[in-house]
Amino acid sequence: MVIIVNAILIIIDTLRQDHVGCYGNNWIKTPNLDAFAKESVKFTRMYPDSLPTLPARKAIYTGRRVFPFTEDKTGESRMVRGDFIGDALGAPGWSTISDAHDTLAERFGRKKYVSALFSDVYHQFKPGYNFQRGFDQWKWIRGQEEDAYLSGPEISEDILNQYLTAKKKGITAGTVFAQVMMRQFLQNTRWWRSESDTFPARVFRSAGEWLDMNYEALSKGKGFLTVESFDPHEPWNPPTHYIRMYENDPNWEEGCRKITHSLYGPARILTTQELKNIKTRYAAEVSLVDTWFGYFIDYIKRIGIWDESIIVVVSDHGHMLGEHGLIAKAANPLGREVADLVAMIRFPGGKHSGKTCEKFCYHHDIATTICNACSVSANKMEGKDLLRLVEDDDLIYYDHVTVAWGGSVAVFDGDYWYNGFIWDTEEGSLYDVNNDPQLNHNIISEKPEKAKELLKLSWEDAHDPIDMNYMLQFKEVLGCTPVTTKLTKDE
Repeated sequence: MVIIVNAILIIIDTLRQDHVGCYGNNWIKTPNLDAFAKESVKFTRMYPDSLPTLPARKAIYTGRRVFPFTEDKTGESRMVRGDFIGDALGAPGWSTISDAHDTLAERFGRKKYVSALFSDVYHQFKPGYNFQRGFDQWKWIRGQEEDAYLSGPEISEDILNQYLTAKKKGITAGTVFAQVMMRQFLQNTRWWRSESDTFPARVFRSAGEWLDMNYEALSKGKGFLTVESFDPHEPWNPPTHYIRMYENDPNWEEGCRKITHSLYGPARILTTQELKNIKTRYAAEVSLVDTWFGYFIDYIKRIGIWDESIIVVVSDHGHMLGEHGLIAKAANPLGREVADLVAMIRFPGGKHSGKTCEKFCYHHDIATTICNACSVSANKMEGKDLLRLVEDDDLIYYDHVTVAWGGSVAVFDGDYWYNGFIWDTEEGSLYDVNNDPQLNHNIISEKPEKAKELLKLSWEDAHDPIDMNYMLQFKEVLGCTPVTTKLTKDE
C-alpha cells in the first residue's frame, strides 16, 4: 500500500547545534525546538556537503553533492556589484541550481503536489538565481542584510556609526561589508513597531497562512512546503524583550557600540562588553526564531496534518562567537561551531519519535529521505535514506564526512578532525576530537600522516575529479566569508 503524506522542510540559517537545549545547551531558551526533538528523530552528526549559504542549499534542494564545484566554476572574484550574479566574491558553488538536476519542488510537482516556498534568505532571489524553481507559489520576505528593499529615507551617519566598530581598532571583512550592509538593513527595518514585524514572525506566519489556504490538498497528503528562516543569521537585532531574557543590566550597552553584524575577523577588536553583547544578541535571536517556529508547528497540529507529514528541521551552518578568537563563519579554520548542524526529522505517524541518531549523515541525504517518505522518485540523487539509517542499528552510510568550502575542506572521522586546503596539508590543522572536542590544540606536527590520510578521504569523496588549479584560486580569495589576510588586519 502506498502511503501519501505531505512534506514540510524547514531550514534555519546560522543555527548553532550547541545553542539549542535538546543538544545540551542549558542556558539558551529553545522550548519549541526542544519539544519538537522529543516528537522526532534527532541527528547529532549531520554535516553540510558544502558551504556557505547557497552551496549548502543546492545540496538540500537537489539531493546531490556540490563539492568539488565542477558544474559551476564561477568563483573568480569581481568588483562588487550588489547582485553578485553567479558569484559571491569568490565562493565556488555560489550560483544557480544546474538545469541538469531536478529540484525537490519539480519532483513533487510531477506527482501533482501543491508546493510553496516562503523565505527571507535574499541570496536565493538575487538576479540570475533560481531557487524558487518548480514551486507553485513562492514568497520572498524582503529586507534582510543588504537587500535593496527600501531606497529611503536614508539613515544618518550618526545613527549608522552607532552600529559599526571603530576603525581605529582594526579592519575586517565584516567591518568593511558592514558600512554598506548595516546602512541598508537599518533602512529596511526602520518601520518596525513590534515583534510581529520581525523576519521570523513574517516568514512563519506566511507559511501558516499557506497551510490554511491549501488545506484541501494537504488533507489528501499532497502538499510540499519549504520554509526558510534567515535568522538567527546576523544582523542580530531581536526585540528588546528577548534581550532581557539573557541580560538584566539596564545599562548593558553603555559605553558600547551596537555591534549587530559579524566581524568576519578577530574578536580582539571588540571590548569585553561588546563581545558579551554579541553573544547575548545571538542567543536572543535564537529564542526569537524558536518562538515563531513553535507558532508554525502549532499551526501544523491544529490544521490536522501532524501525523500525515514528514517534517524536517535543519540548519545550514553555525557561527563562531569568539571561539578560536574569531567572530565569523570561516572555511579555515572551520570549527565545530560552524559545521555541527541542528537536524531533526518527524517521520509520518511519529515513527521512532524521541530517538537519537549519532551516525554520520549529510545535507543531501535530506532530499532522498523526503522523496522516499512521499513515494516520489529519488532517481539520480546521491543522498541516502535516513529512515533506513535510523531503523537499522548495523547500517553505516559514511565512516567520515567531508565539508568543503572553496579551496578548503574539513574531514571528520569520529576521532580526528582535519581542516586545511584541498591540495595538501602544509597549512592544515589536525585535532584529537575525543580529547579536544572544541578543537583548540593543533596536533598536525605530531600526526602528519593522519592528516594526509584524512585529506585523501576528501579527494575520494568528490563525485568528480578535483581541478586543483581551479581550487588554488581560493587560497587568498574572500570566498564569501572566510577570514583572509587581506581583510583581517590592524590599521
